Amino acid sequence: MLDHLLLRSFVAVADCANFTRAAERLHLTQSTVSQQIRRLEDNLGCRLLDRSARQILMTAEGEQLCSYARRILALHDEAEDVLRNQQIQGVLRLGVPEDFAAERLMPLLADFADTQTSVRLEVSSGLSPELLRQYREGEFDLLLSKQMNPGNDCLAAWPEPLCWVDSRHSPAWPREPLALAVFAPGGLYRQEMLQTLEMQARNWRISYSSASLASVCAAVAAGLGISLLPRRVLQAEHQVIDSLPAIEGMHLVLYARPNLGQAGTLLKERLYHLCQEQSGMQP
Repeated sequence: MLDHLLLRSFVAVADCANFTRAAERLHLTQSTVSQQIRRLEDNLGCRLLDRSARQILMTAEGEQLCSYARRILALHDEAEDVLRNQQIQGVLRLGVPEDFAAERLMPLLADFADTQTSVRLEVSSGLSPELLRQYREGEFDLLLSKQMNPGNDCLAAWPEPLCWVDSRHSPAWPREPLALAVFAPGGLYRQEMLQTLEMQARNWRISYSSASLASVCAAVAAGLGISLLPRRVLQAEHQVIDSLPAIEGMHLVLYARPNLGQAGTLLKERLYHLCQEQSGMQP
């Protein structure tokens, strides 16, 4: 095995062409550097330096090793720096629902990552039921989730008004069977949609399914089907269907683990205020 300490001394001597100057660079004694070079030569079974001339030169084997040694030391220093910083700084893990305030949440997260360099922020976006499961299993430090019945351990919850939405220019509501644009299985609002339509005895079919809020909104606007969506995402191409029962009880929920540290607490507070603003409530 190539000892990185021996390689570091060898590279220093190769750069300085002098044991004394190499020792000064390494903050070692000259005799220590000489011993390390001899140990390296003994380990490899070849001479790395030509000491016969006034100026120390590398042998052919030394020149070949020097190239490898520089790369080995660079990788060693990089790995050490990454691991040391990770241990000191730590990682802050956040889960967010795909359909929540991307236009406002992303700048908040980007600003946090730029200014809070003491931690590494890792953000995962997905379907709320799966995100909540991962939080319960300890995979997130902070979580924004959509829930019908917020858990008792949540930090705060805000109402998320929903409405039935159709295309303004190419309505799907009059068609039979009724076409639906829904989130993927396990996604938000899907079960509530289907249960309500079953209770209304309305024939329906799923014409479009996606895990993306933007895609579902676009499908509704194009007339591919109606959907149940947060009122805050309504677009000019949408119209609200008032003839279906209102779906109430959906909440945006914030979860946070205790002892987040200074940076984690700051992110928690910023998420809290963003949710307050999004819901139209005063802090």
